[in-house]
Amino acid sequence: MPEPPPAAPTHLLRTHTSPITILAFSDDNERLYSGDASGRVVVTSTRSIRALSVWNPHEDALLGIEEWGGHIITHGRDNKLHVWTRVEELPASVRVGGAATALDLPSPKLCYSMDVNALNYCRFSLLRLHSDTDEPKALIALPNLIDSSVADVWSLPGRDRVHASIGEEIAKSIFSSDPGGRNNSGIIMSLHLFFVLREASSTYDLRILCAYENGGLTLRRYDRADKEKSVQGTGWEVLWTRKSHVEAIMAMRVSRANDFALTVSADHIIGRYNLSRNADAEEPVAVPFKTKHAGNSALAIRDDGKVCAVGGWDGKIRLYSTRSFKPLGALKYHKSNCQAIEFARSLNENLDDKTELFEYNDEEMNEQERAERARWLVGGSKDNRVSIWTLISFDKA
Repeated sequence: MPEPPPAAPTHLLRTHTSPITILAFSDDNERLYSGDASGRVVVTSTRSIRALSVWNPHEDALLGIEEWGGHIITHGRDNKLHVWTRVEELPASVRVGGAATALDLPSPKLCYSMDVNALNYCRFSLLRLHSDTDEPKALIALPNLIDSSVADVWSLPGRDRVHASIGEEIAKSIFSSDPGGRNNSGIIMSLHLFFVLREASSTYDLRILCAYENGGLTLRRYDRADKEKSVQGTGWEVLWTRKSHVEAIMAMRVSRANDFALTVSADHIIGRYNLSRNADAEEPVAVPFKTKHAGNSALAIRDDGKVCAVGGWDGKIRLYSTRSFKPLGALKYHKSNCQAIEFARSLNENLDDKTELFEYNDEEMNEQERAERARWLVGGSKDNRVSIWTLISFDKA
């Protein structure tokens, strides 16, 4: 019996003329954001597969894009982070037909900007906060402005530095048995800021997970609840440090539940790290899984935490179970490095109350079509193209 033909992308986007560096979905799956190495961002409607907005927010490659309430955050290699007002969608008559060009499309309005340090290709990490007003609030983690081996946490929209130089070694006397010194882990390659609930007191711990140039990963907790701000890394307790890779970590992702993290590098290892506050003391924090394929540069985790996708230097996207790391298949289209991957948001995820959703007629998309779109996986490559794949549910697998 002949083998079935290889899977093909559901859609292909050719709206970029430079290598794709970042991809992101909106919380409601209505918009796909793609950024490239020239600083260009394209916002694509996932219903019509047509561009809603095209503009150049940066003069160098995009490191990060994220929709935040009615805003869009863009982060580039030009050492800038911008916050924009999200554009409204085009009228239905334009979405359905017509040959709209980039000049015809609206561009977001710039709200404010921040100077950042983009030396280490590390994108921002946004932690959304509860807001009693219409204006959203958040904390945002970034590499330090001067020292790329430590991190800062800022508040938005105020742009105040709340925590400075997280990870900086505390200077000690030269006569101390442990004099300390400069952080020898190298520059930060990726970071993730999140809260963990303390069950005993019903309060939240602020934690930051940093992946480093030396292949290591460090989890820190802020233990000075009486002080909202910190300087020179004071108050940040190291919970653990683990090293699964011998080279720089190329990508790190954390599950939606913040209970585990994954890392990939130039080697054939996928590192899995337990972030759960209820972890068994005898359970190892880090477990390296050996795959058959070296050279990985992108990583994504599905919202339910059961499936991950890894983008390789060979252009393939490989799917794995996040528990057993059993291979679930490979998607083959791109001929060069696949350096951006993203899963669509799950239908079971609760949307932010402050997120303004576009209204559509019920006839435009039924429940089956919405469920199919929630199974999308998108990949971006150095070939300037974005591939959109419709995956199976993998529930039986």
